[in-house]
Amino acid sequence: MDIQIKRGLLDVCVLAAIKDEDSYGYQIIKDVKPYVEISESTLYPILRRLESAALLTVRTAEHNGRLRKYYHITDKGLERIEEFKAEWREILSIYQFVAGEETKHDEI
Repeated sequence: MDIQIKRGLLDVCVLAAIKDEDSYGYQIIKDVKPYVEISESTLYPILRRLESAALLTVRTAEHNGRLRKYYHITDKGLERIEEFKAEWREILSIYQFVAGEETKHDEI
């Protein structure tokens, strides 16, 4: 898979993992892992990039005597998920054309 496409997909997966509730790195990895393989060395640069783009915010809280960073999706992050879903419909349509699948455009 093209690295830029995968990068964009991983960004949206991370946003989706925190869209319903704040989460922390290890939990995000566990939540995303059934769908796409992601490691800590991949996740943390993504989180920093998403924070820089104002798609999420970070807060630090104590948990079992240790500080833990919790990530919270912003309105801009929620908008990015919606943009992705619209883009995906277009990508799916292109895939169906390339694969030779017969479907009506209205069904997508």
